[in-house]
Amino acid sequence: MNVLPTPLALPGWSHTYSGKVRDLYVPEGTDAATSPYLLVVASNRVSAFDFVLEPPIPGKGALLTALSNWWFSRIPLANHLAIGEGSPAVPEAVADRAVVSRRLEMYPVECVVRGALTGSGFVEYQQTGAVCGIELPAGLNDGDQLEEPIYTPAYKAPFGEHDENITFERSAELVGQDVAEALRDASLKIFTEARDLAAERGVVLADTKFEFGKDPVTGELVLADEVLTSDSSRYWDASTYFDETLSGAERLASFDKQIVRNWLAANWDKQGVPPVLPAEIVEQTYARYRELYVRLTGEEPAFAPSAQ
Repeated sequence: MNVLPTPLALPGWSHTYSGKVRDLYVPEGTDAATSPYLLVVASNRVSAFDFVLEPPIPGKGALLTALSNWWFSRIPLANHLAIGEGSPAVPEAVADRAVVSRRLEMYPVECVVRGALTGSGFVEYQQTGAVCGIELPAGLNDGDQLEEPIYTPAYKAPFGEHDENITFERSAELVGQDVAEALRDASLKIFTEARDLAAERGVVLADTKFEFGKDPVTGELVLADEVLTSDSSRYWDASTYFDETLSGAERLASFDKQIVRNWLAANWDKQGVPPVLPAEIVEQTYARYRELYVRLTGEEPAFAPSAQ
């Protein structure tokens, strides 16, 4: 991965870590390993093929944060947001693209739910007839919806390594049978309800990934990280998905950074540093993120795109 930009200096907060698209802080004067609160800042950075690209997508971080918070407010499960008396406030400089999270003991399992067969799941199905040990009917094509959503967990690899698809049985070995069942059941329930809501808005939720942690005091299962955003989920436009006169690529055009990946695939040989994204690709990518937000929430974004 290429070098990340210098993180913002935020009064009252100390920077502790930056990933491809997010920056983490703790309250100034607290220990990074034990602080009860984290400030999670969604940047406008966009990554593809293990590179952070230039330029960023203005407004992307705010859109993802707003959509994630919109879903959190509709999911009847404890989440990581620290809201209320005693919780630090989000700094004004990042107010539209950051949240204060309570510290959790995160489970090393990425909880993937698939309502349609595509991506790495389709590749595995072509090779084995199954996904993560779950046998599927013969003759399925890329993008086909499944009769029932399937839970296909992945092991969250250490930083710098790739996550690994695993069976449910392997997830139980990692976190224990009871926790593995709780992760599976919560993931399937959230996905099913979100899929039905999205369908009412003319959108197909094909698959998504959730992350959960444990409250270190109560032991409660807590939904964490981002949830049901364009970066963590694959959404398709129902009007094109169900139009059989269109090509597969047109039917399965997703509301995410696929525009960026397609442009890079056509304009870069994956040698050296990726080229700078043209202005029209940046604009089209933001428009795709924004369209999903408006389609799902029924509201216009309450913020102007920021270049930070």
